[in-house]
Amino acid sequence: MQSTKPISKVLVIGSGPIVIGQAAEFDYAGTQALRALREEGIQSVLVNSNPATIMTDEDVADVVYIEPLTLDVLRRVIIREQPDGLLPTLGGQTGLNLAVELAEAGILDRYGVRLLGTPLDAIRKAEDRELFKQLLLDIGEPVIESTIVHSLTEAREFAREVPLPLIIRPAYTLGGTGGGIATTPEELDRIVVAGLAASPINQVLLERSLLGWKEIEYEVMRDASDTCITICNMENMDPMGVHTGDSIVVAPSQTLTDREYQMLRNAALKIIRALGIEGGCNVQFALDPKSEQYYVIEVNPRVSRSSALASKATGYPIARVAAKIAVGRRLDELMNSVTRQTTAAFEPALDYCVVKIPRWPFDKFRRAERTIGTQMKATGEVMAIDRSFEGALQKAVRSLETDQEDLGWEDPLWSENESALEDQIQRPNDLRLWAMMAALRRGWTPETVSRLSGIDPWFTRKLAGLVAMERRLAEEELTPQLLWTAKRMGFSDARIAALANLTPDEVTARRREAGIEPVYKMVDTCAAEFEAATPYFYGTYEEEDEAEPLPGAKAVVVGSGPIRIGQGIEFDYCSVQAATSLGESGHASIMINSNPETVSTDFDTSDRLYFEPLDEESVFEVLRHESGSDGRAPDVPVILQFGGQTAINLSEPLAARGVPILGSAREAIDIAEDRKRFERFLANLGIPQPPGDAVTSLEAAIEVAERIGYPVLVRPSYVLGGRAMEVVHSREYLARYLETSVTFDTGHPVLIDKYLQGKEVEVDAICDGKEVLIPGIMEHIERAGVHSGDSFAVYPGLNLYPREVDKIVEHTTQIALALGAVGLINIQYVIHAGRIYVLEVNPRASRTVPFLSKATGVPMIRLATNAMLGRSLREQGYEGGLWPRQPLVAVKAPVFSMAKLRGVEVHLGPEMKSTGEAMGIDRSFAPAFYKALLAAGMALPPRGSILVSLADQDKPDSVGWLEVLARLGYRIYATEGTAAMIERNGIPVQMVTKRIGAGSPDMLDVILNGTVDAVINTPGPAQREVLDGFQIRRAAVERGIPCITSIDTARAIVQTLESAPNGYAVQPLGTYRQRVQVGY
Repeated sequence: MQSTKPISKVLVIGSGPIVIGQAAEFDYAGTQALRALREEGIQSVLVNSNPATIMTDEDVADVVYIEPLTLDVLRRVIIREQPDGLLPTLGGQTGLNLAVELAEAGILDRYGVRLLGTPLDAIRKAEDRELFKQLLLDIGEPVIESTIVHSLTEAREFAREVPLPLIIRPAYTLGGTGGGIATTPEELDRIVVAGLAASPINQVLLERSLLGWKEIEYEVMRDASDTCITICNMENMDPMGVHTGDSIVVAPSQTLTDREYQMLRNAALKIIRALGIEGGCNVQFALDPKSEQYYVIEVNPRVSRSSALASKATGYPIARVAAKIAVGRRLDELMNSVTRQTTAAFEPALDYCVVKIPRWPFDKFRRAERTIGTQMKATGEVMAIDRSFEGALQKAVRSLETDQEDLGWEDPLWSENESALEDQIQRPNDLRLWAMMAALRRGWTPETVSRLSGIDPWFTRKLAGLVAMERRLAEEELTPQLLWTAKRMGFSDARIAALANLTPDEVTARRREAGIEPVYKMVDTCAAEFEAATPYFYGTYEEEDEAEPLPGAKAVVVGSGPIRIGQGIEFDYCSVQAATSLGESGHASIMINSNPETVSTDFDTSDRLYFEPLDEESVFEVLRHESGSDGRAPDVPVILQFGGQTAINLSEPLAARGVPILGSAREAIDIAEDRKRFERFLANLGIPQPPGDAVTSLEAAIEVAERIGYPVLVRPSYVLGGRAMEVVHSREYLARYLETSVTFDTGHPVLIDKYLQGKEVEVDAICDGKEVLIPGIMEHIERAGVHSGDSFAVYPGLNLYPREVDKIVEHTTQIALALGAVGLINIQYVIHAGRIYVLEVNPRASRTVPFLSKATGVPMIRLATNAMLGRSLREQGYEGGLWPRQPLVAVKAPVFSMAKLRGVEVHLGPEMKSTGEAMGIDRSFAPAFYKALLAAGMALPPRGSILVSLADQDKPDSVGWLEVLARLGYRIYATEGTAAMIERNGIPVQMVTKRIGAGSPDMLDVILNGTVDAVINTPGPAQREVLDGFQIRRAAVERGIPCITSIDTARAIVQTLESAPNGYAVQPLGTYRQRVQVGY
């Protein structure tokens, strides 16, 4: 019997690192819920392994553990902290699965910890496909023909009864991991095997395919007294068959009849009641467009990605209310914190349209399979709000920051090949929206496009209306009335200019002359029925404005837009910290961002939030509005340093329009990005950099490469996350790479540098214009050549000589002061043959800022923000130089989502591939590194078999760690050349053939049949073995076993195995920074 004593201390499980299917929405939900617990006077204890989140800041929860999310760690935290309750619904699938494990291991009962919010029984019923099916039958809800299987044989039997295609959904997984749609027997076999491997309970649901049906979602809330409300209903523009995280989603639904709306609403409320959930819940339905037949597809008994979208779409703080309900509060006694007049039991109403578009990583992974299905592939998403669907859709497209800048983009292939266009419409993929627009421009009817795509004709007719407006803008005179109509439909000045054959400045001037200016409307949860106190606004073209400019001192923080590889949650962390720091210094903070998943777009993070695209026009209009400008340049200062490359790319156009930019001047950014100027700058300071040059043609590239000697590092300038960066070993490969990966017509040159394979070191520093504070120096485990975002970073640099540390501090100080940096600066160095070279300088926040802030305790963003506002480091109680080394070791581990992206090369290089990061922290390197591996899912099992296939240049360095593996009892399998080397050194090894299909067992067999538990495979510089290596790395990733592609990482992992697993600490973050007595 569970205790009913009042709750005074609650354990919250975070969601861990960001992966595809589980992104920043859980940082937003966790942060909001932790604040809500504090309001209730309840002490909170957080466990999460992701340092890049706001929720792991020490002032959000009362006690913060940055530790791996494992059963053992949570057991130790429970023993130490003795919480009364556990809130498992804020950590995504990770948190939910761990809560079930804790309950089943008897840990919750043993230590008297109550599960809050969602009962264990409800989690099991919603997550276990068999129990869920039975629940639906019990309450009279329609059930799809389906079966639960635990083996491939059972799956094949069901496929004989119910014809293909079939949907495959593994139990207890996130983002559709391991699932898919099987249209052939071969696909059935492949997806079922992957699904069984992905499910922690080895269970997969096979169900009849409802391809082409509408997908509708309801976000519902219930309290302990059985009050239930609907917060939001959302409609997927894509029909069934596409994961909701990969679908364009519209709120509220646009194509349902009132009868259908009420029918599904009643079913959603019936389900949350039957499950007994206290808190939030997401219910997904399939609805037959030809009848009123529907089925329940899925229930998420937790805060989900859809909850974040519903919360931002309505302004209703779902996570906050869910946390309060979990500790016993009722909906009718909670005040709606947005209106401050209605209770939380009041259902939100929308008088606008919201459109969410996923952000896919295909600009990074050009060779990836771009078809989208039931397994999610998007890394993030954008949201836009407007008074019409057309306006919201066009704003959302502008927010994506991809090569497809607006709906006018077309693939040249579509003009030559109509069947290619038809395929892009018929097959769900990331470019389908643009293909539909292209087809409509070519005279295809909306009905034809709907028939091919399965998308409701309501949407295709709206797209046809946009095409008709494009035609008018191209053919008619641009009158004020036509301009007004186009702006109301979401056309940007730049798009109107391209269609009307004008410049964007001419269109803007005509708009101003005609008095056509955006107004800003409030997101108030109640369709303006009540006066609201919310500071949350969106721009539209109407008459009445609801956002009076904020009075007094203020500054604008430009956020970082959608989460993507190379620009993740770290920059949202920086933006939120900046808003808080502005408030503390007496300035009102104004946030502009377009990402619904993040803390930065929460209604109470800043004094005012504008949910707008981060393009030049939208940002400038907000600045103008807040300045109350009548033709003058805006005078509200802007912070661009914390929004990644997105915000930095705005520095040039905004500076040209006279906008005051806080922090490092535009000049500093330009010197750092312009190769020739940067070279001269470093030469004047006498600081070395690898030889190289900037080129604008293939001939020049070959000439530079041959002058400095191969291997060379090739990359475009003005990009983030090493996009299209490559180490090139030959003239032929250089020519091929430049033809396929880079365009010389962007106006920005391509950089070619000598590739120095040495020790890479990274520094983040804060400069106030006079002094430079360096919180810490980080050393990368991988040698230079692996992108810093994909490297293991270690604080403090353990293998640096004191003179190297002194030299790095001296160089960093010189560079920051000479650049005129104000705020943050990130510098990457390589130590090669005893010399220290500068690889890169970024006068802005980097992705290591949250990690370093948490490891050192230095409030880096606060110091940088105040420096930008004119307060020196000394005035803030700090001084220049290297911050005292802390009595700990912290390791930042990269986290990848390769299994979700078929066709993507796994091995690491200078182009960034990781989606997130985890942190391991302890008193010494071995346990800290081991914990980082555990948290990142890269730890080797304590015993088992390992497949090793090494490049020739790596073999001599590997004998030592291979001996350790053998001594620890691992069985080593190796390909021919590696096996011969291992045997020569007297280490036991079993050989497998390298050529796939050339003998048995080959290296693919031992991975796919489960013989080996991990793969260590380092690719050589030659491209000849790429295919075999690619297949073995992909096979490992798809089997869900660790795949290590860097010799340095492999060595560090094996050395750690000897000492760390036997003992590591589990302590609150701040405790690690306290000096300990000798003998600890």
